[in-house]
Amino acid sequence: MAAAQARQTFTGLAGIALLGVFWGTVVAVAGVNALILCVSLIGCAFILYDFRIGVVLLILLMPLSTSPLMPRAMLGITGLNPLNLLLLGTLGSCLLHGLSDGSLRGFLPRPLLWLYVAPILAAGALGAQHVGEIAPVFHAYDLVAFQDVAGYARDMVAKPLSMVIFALLVGAAVSKSAQTEKLLLPMVCSIWVAGLGVLAFVAQSGVALHQLASSGAREFLSALGMHANDQGRLYAFAYALLLFTWAEAKAPGLRAALLATMALVVTALVLTFSRGAFGGFILVNLLFLLWRRSMKTLVLFGLAASIALFALPAAVYERLSTGGGEGLDAISAGRIDWLWLPLLPEVMRSPVYGSGLGSILWSQPMRLGGGANVLLTTHPHNAYLQALLDMGALGLLLLCAYFAHVCRAFWKLGADPAVDPAMRGFFQGAAAGLLGFLVSSITDGSLMPRPEQALLWLAIGMMYGQLNKRLAP
Repeated sequence: MAAAQARQTFTGLAGIALLGVFWGTVVAVAGVNALILCVSLIGCAFILYDFRIGVVLLILLMPLSTSPLMPRAMLGITGLNPLNLLLLGTLGSCLLHGLSDGSLRGFLPRPLLWLYVAPILAAGALGAQHVGEIAPVFHAYDLVAFQDVAGYARDMVAKPLSMVIFALLVGAAVSKSAQTEKLLLPMVCSIWVAGLGVLAFVAQSGVALHQLASSGAREFLSALGMHANDQGRLYAFAYALLLFTWAEAKAPGLRAALLATMALVVTALVLTFSRGAFGGFILVNLLFLLWRRSMKTLVLFGLAASIALFALPAAVYERLSTGGGEGLDAISAGRIDWLWLPLLPEVMRSPVYGSGLGSILWSQPMRLGGGANVLLTTHPHNAYLQALLDMGALGLLLLCAYFAHVCRAFWKLGADPAVDPAMRGFFQGAAAGLLGFLVSSITDGSLMPRPEQALLWLAIGMMYGQLNKRLAP
């Protein structure tokens, strides 16, 4: 007996030693990326034990997915990175657990499949036929990272849909968790990392606020991995979640943490100088006052608004007044005359089902005069125009129907007395944040999944998990 145990111990130690030698050799040859890959694979081993560990890590990392600190490729393979490994490992573990306990039923809700995923897949299949027609100017300036159909499928279809998979995994974790509100902790931690990153970057750069607010500095924060407008939408949605959760939460410690996080988020939001995000932020506050009508709320918000308006730097007002008195095109930063109007005829080329995902890349205006007669951009800077171009009126209708379904579910859960108070506030904030997102998408953004929507898809995942709990026997 003792000899058998000794042999098992020796075998285990020998295995660990051989594994160490193997990965040491790989690191020596392939560098730090191999070390990251090793850590990722070890993490996947823990995730196989309980996929919820992976979900917590995903909640932490998804809002930071575009950070320059996050590797885009390892061992020379584009797409092989810690986040994708984590996502695939968590999905595999979730499916294995679901097959063993029969909990896969309802994993992919029908509204999500038919109103959202199916139109994206159809538009992706259509767009793949036009990869060879992409305007050469986009390749000349390295504005697209793919040259063939496989790269197109990776960047335009698989990458966006990874956000949907993230939401499904969150839903599965919530349906198996007794205290859903604990998942708010990794969300708050992620928001702190992102917000402090903006503050540190601006402080270290030494740039003046009036320079940061100028039209010529819109790309300044892109060094953090996300355009200022995208970061603004991320923080506007985060603010909505935090505000309503704070209003409903009962624990003093949680309320204090949420209040401090809100202060950080508002500061980071101001530093983006995104007018669309400012509009979404204002709408969220108006909805808060409308949905929680009381004299106390009105007085407190009126006092806070007065202090904020007085304390805001002059650069904010300069940014808000950009283009004032010069016409709508100037207010839209040239979008109307130099982008939207030239692209409108493209809608009529395929008005029902569109021309495929990313159709602006092979549109006639871009092929004939991208950068000269029309703004050179890979995005129409209007989520609804983008949907019309890529998916047609049918696709736009389906996507809007899906978000209407989501908003209605958020609202119902936010009013459900059986839901934990903090989570009720969370879902109320998600409804307000979604409405703010849909309004701000008029001048930018996308109805397709994008990195700045990480918190929206987190909320959608929590929504489906909460609904699945109701259906559980």
